Amino acid sequence: MRKEIFILLCCCLQLTLFGQELRCNVQVNSDKIEGSNKQVFQTLQRSISDYVNNTRWTNMTFSETERIECNMTIILSQVTAEGMFSGEIQVQSRRPVYGSGYTTPLVNFRDNTFTFTYQEYDQLEYQETTFTTNLTAMLAYYCYLIIGYDMDSYSRLGGTPYFQQCENIVTAAQTASMEASEQKGWKAFDSNRNRYALINNLLDEAFKKFREYCYTYHRLGLDEMHQNVGNARSRIAEDIAVLRETNRSRPATYAVNTFLDAKSDELVNIFKKGTTNEKKVVYEVLMDIDPTRQTLYDKINEQ
Repeated sequence: MRKEIFILLCCCLQLTLFGQELRCNVQVNSDKIEGSNKQVFQTLQRSISDYVNNTRWTNMTFSETERIECNMTIILSQVTAEGMFSGEIQVQSRRPVYGSGYTTPLVNFRDNTFTFTYQEYDQLEYQETTFTTNLTAMLAYYCYLIIGYDMDSYSRLGGTPYFQQCENIVTAAQTASMEASEQKGWKAFDSNRNRYALINNLLDEAFKKFREYCYTYHRLGLDEMHQNVGNARSRIAEDIAVLRETNRSRPATYAVNTFLDAKSDELVNIFKKGTTNEKKVVYEVLMDIDPTRQTLYDKINEQ
């Protein structure tokens, strides 16, 4: 009896220590598609959720409370009789800030070239060395991207192995046999705001300081605010010029744009309570690289 209890406890401990990396809320929205049969979309949602949440993406140890909180919202606009689905995906992730109940956004991407073939009850399975389907490849890409951004926020360039996995998926997709509509997003010259462009940015040596700023921002900035808000805010402001430097070396880069897609509101909330000099420095940098959000950034200087 004692032996059986011991084995059961060991199994429970193993499940606790070796849980999957992601806790992802998956939603598939088919409101734009006419028809009364919604079963296939419900099945698709369950399949994607199981695939993302039950696959072990790394060999790291995650406890249940350490799993990365994220969302994937898929908005479908068209489905053909042959099972070709088209739409977009919104991918978001966040991580807790040490010493607080606050969670900070890390990832906020919208991919409007989310096209794939799927038949109800298709098995979704990730094979690291084999390109299986466009759906599993795109989902795997975003899972590794989420993990990479999370790791970059905890250690300098800590996300590199996971961004390299994204690069491997991009390379495999570029030579895979699939429909022309499915190839969008993987190609080098289709767009400067696609899956290829983003991972190309993140692994470019010119973006090294930008990625290191992600660590400064989170570990040396946000995570230190519980001890000294002023010092932590100053640290974020001190190095923010790296965003401008990166943008000038590679104008209109996707990586810098996506950083601000996730962080613009947070930056405003941080620096509207900053010193006069901090406000001036941060506002000038943000307006230089992201003038379309002027109305938002003007709030930094409001009294």
